[in-house]
Amino acid sequence: MAEAWTSPRAAPAATPAGTEPAVRKIRLADVGDALRLGWQDFLAAPTQLVFLGILYPLIGFFAGTAVAGGDTLALFYPLVAGLSLMGPVAALGIYEISRRRERGWAVSWLDAFSVLRSPAILSIAALAMVLLVIFGAWVLVAETIYDRTLGTVAQPASVGEFLRLLRETPEGWRLILFGNGAGFLFAVTVLALTVVSFPLLLDRDVGPGVAVRTSLRAVAANPVPMAAWGLIVAALLVLGSLPLFIGLAVVMPVLGHGTWHLYRKVVAN
Repeated sequence: MAEAWTSPRAAPAATPAGTEPAVRKIRLADVGDALRLGWQDFLAAPTQLVFLGILYPLIGFFAGTAVAGGDTLALFYPLVAGLSLMGPVAALGIYEISRRRERGWAVSWLDAFSVLRSPAILSIAALAMVLLVIFGAWVLVAETIYDRTLGTVAQPASVGEFLRLLRETPEGWRLILFGNGAGFLFAVTVLALTVVSFPLLLDRDVGPGVAVRTSLRAVAANPVPMAAWGLIVAALLVLGSLPLFIGLAVVMPVLGHGTWHLYRKVVAN
């Protein structure tokens, strides 16, 4: 049976105002170990696929379908790629399952919804709104880049025509260069803001400001391991998107569990 947040032992520890969690230095080996532990969590409790692993690919699929034609064809890739910016929010239920397994409690996919009863839910919602704003900004930037590059040439009527213009025109190559460059900056920003902030809020009721500052300090203290984690996340998301996002049914839960274990290695208890 799902453990309620109202249980004293299930609630995150209250943290005195102004207290900043200590951040540890980690090694590249710790990044690999976090991913290994995430895989173990996935194997031990795979039923969360119903909650996240299937829902996330469907969102990506329908978002892509909605813009697969007409003038908005060029936004297909930015929208689908931009969904990864909301990944930390989508993974909240996975963090919670790892948190409960860590304590030795029996878990089921229903425990993912316990996040909604977290004492830190308002802080979590505030941070989620920040990510939503960042996602919106990314779409606007992507649209602007398209309008200033390939959009000055033609409006492709099909996927094949769009890909041809990307390959065979200078404007298409500029779109690839500037679009991926901007996407990289957005991804790095989200990684720095959230790599430990959401797990920290689930674990301790520190408030969104402390959570974000702790995440930034964690990245600053461990630039190489965090860069490696970001590359692993990006590579696995690309692999998981093929074909038709179905692979994300495995990738997203594993990365979610792995993020929880990375948080445990970086932030001192």
